[in-house]
Amino acid sequence: MTTREAAIDAVREYFDSGGFRAELAERVAVQTSSREEEHRADLLDYLDRMMRQRFEAMGFSVEIFPNTLLDRAPFLVAKRVEDPSLPTLFCYGHGDTVPGEEGRWAENREPWTLEVAQTPSGERWYGRGTADNKGQHAINMEAMRHVIETRGKLGYNVTFLIEMAEEMGSPGLAEFCRDNKDMLAADLLIASDGPRFSTDGPDIKLGTRGGLNIRFRLEYREGGHHSGNWGGLLANPAIVLMHALTGIVGREGKILLPELKPAQIKNSVRDALGHVKVESGPDDPEIDPWWGEPGLTLAEKVFGWNTFEVLSFITGDPEKPQNAVPPFAEAICQIRFVVDTDPDVFLPTIREHLAANGYGDVTVEPARMSMLRASRLDPDHPAVPWAVKSMEKTTGKKVTVIPNAGGSLPNDIFLNGIGMPTIWVPHSYTGCSQHAPNEHVLPGLMREGLEMMTGLFWDLGDGFPGK
Repeated sequence: MTTREAAIDAVREYFDSGGFRAELAERVAVQTSSREEEHRADLLDYLDRMMRQRFEAMGFSVEIFPNTLLDRAPFLVAKRVEDPSLPTLFCYGHGDTVPGEEGRWAENREPWTLEVAQTPSGERWYGRGTADNKGQHAINMEAMRHVIETRGKLGYNVTFLIEMAEEMGSPGLAEFCRDNKDMLAADLLIASDGPRFSTDGPDIKLGTRGGLNIRFRLEYREGGHHSGNWGGLLANPAIVLMHALTGIVGREGKILLPELKPAQIKNSVRDALGHVKVESGPDDPEIDPWWGEPGLTLAEKVFGWNTFEVLSFITGDPEKPQNAVPPFAEAICQIRFVVDTDPDVFLPTIREHLAANGYGDVTVEPARMSMLRASRLDPDHPAVPWAVKSMEKTTGKKVTVIPNAGGSLPNDIFLNGIGMPTIWVPHSYTGCSQHAPNEHVLPGLMREGLEMMTGLFWDLGDGFPGK
């Protein structure tokens, strides 16, 4: 049978037979931690051995390109051209992960081994990359494969980009896309990353918040000095840096510098977020309602506003603290920001504020090679109701439209750099422990994701929205 329902039935059978779990296990086994130089060979192996084989079996031509900013993290571009006159779909995924954090997982689990476990909350599949992002682009690839096998074609062309440095802020991606804009040009992006805001029903996101990581460092001298002999005589850089940071963000999480946050939330965004209910799931931490910008709803805080976080604070030797005044203190902080703010003013504003308040010795520099900028597709774009209709047809569930994700992705490069509308369909959930030990996915969401994406890729063959 060559029907939409037949394709969805086929991908459902593929999942239920264990085929998808086996595929994901093979992907997880490749130790693709992009932040660690020792995994250089693994990054290339994931693309050249695993992804090349999968795409070529689906009728794609595959080419691997160097990364001019981070040579250990190349790009794979897979293209399937059924007819040059047809519209083109663009898909994206990243095969790199954060470090495995071996020895820190519960039940002595190995991060690079997919483990199926029964928990009080139900079945879980543990492994580094299951949620971010190997499981998610595996779903999209397998859904597309089942459409091709059922229909014999897609009815459009596809360009699929896999990068290997997203967990470092996607260094080199903007330059690669700029230099290869014609090769990557497309009419629509459909990709998957990040969590659904609720396990009860699917959602789509039209963009992402941006992310800027900042290193604050204060160094007074070489080496520590005995706190009994020198305490009270030597300035403690940790204490000074703590006070410097409290002039930027208040004790309840409110950003204190106006230039670091939007002036207001647009009415269209506030209206869209009025339908979004943010709450903790069974395994999520309890939300602190007193934290963050006062006067905003929970949805507005995470999807419509900027946040300033201290990710780490180091002084002395945390593993072996000495009775000594430390010589330095360093904090890695992060600003997540919406499209309504200008991130280029963040660092100058912070430096000027610190200098004006007696903290001129604190150095302020980017902590990553690149910054992910915020972006957002207009909710009135015809791709939005089209995607909602397709997903609701497949699942029978209401689909929530969220203006932008709370996290950061290189969506700006695709939406504004290359110039294509962007739709993100996440397959994970907020309690998945991505970027932490015990990363996992829920098989029910994986199965539903395969069904939804198969429906979306099938419906595209009947006509692109707005074309």
